[in-house]
Amino acid sequence: MDKIMDEELDDEGLEDETPASEVTAPPPVSRKVRGQRRMRARSKTIAPKRLTKEEIEMGQLLQMPDVDRPLSRAECKDMARPCPFVSCKHHLYLDVNPETGSIKLNFPDLEVWEMQDTCSLDVADRGGITLEEVGEILNLTRERIRQVEVRGLLKLKMGDGGENPLE
Repeated sequence: MDKIMDEELDDEGLEDETPASEVTAPPPVSRKVRGQRRMRARSKTIAPKRLTKEEIEMGQLLQMPDVDRPLSRAECKDMARPCPFVSCKHHLYLDVNPETGSIKLNFPDLEVWEMQDTCSLDVADRGGITLEEVGEILNLTRERIRQVEVRGLLKLKMGDGGENPLE
């Protein structure tokens, strides 16, 4: 590249006409690097055991306003988006582990109103999408989405006949 830059200007500062055949193309990019780099922050898990007493007290002081939450998909389907009900199990902003009580923030770098998709049911209504699109929506890699898909399909097979599909 320096060679081309040096040849472009001669001693008098005038540009040489370099034939296009001498201009080198960038080296080919390997398959691993070709894909888009992860631009979003990784999800963040908040364990309740690690919260300080002040944080727990602050959470108890916060009161939810009395809002009529939708009870069915038919009720929430036509509501304004982004969905304000973050505690809904179909909301994509956070996940709560019922066993440990830990909270996983799927998009720690975004606020709820900055998210493009907030409800997994809205995504499902669109129909089939690619692994890359699902990974972007859930802030996971394509490979992780593939693994979850395989595990889900195995569970469906096992539930149908009650036998192990791996045997």
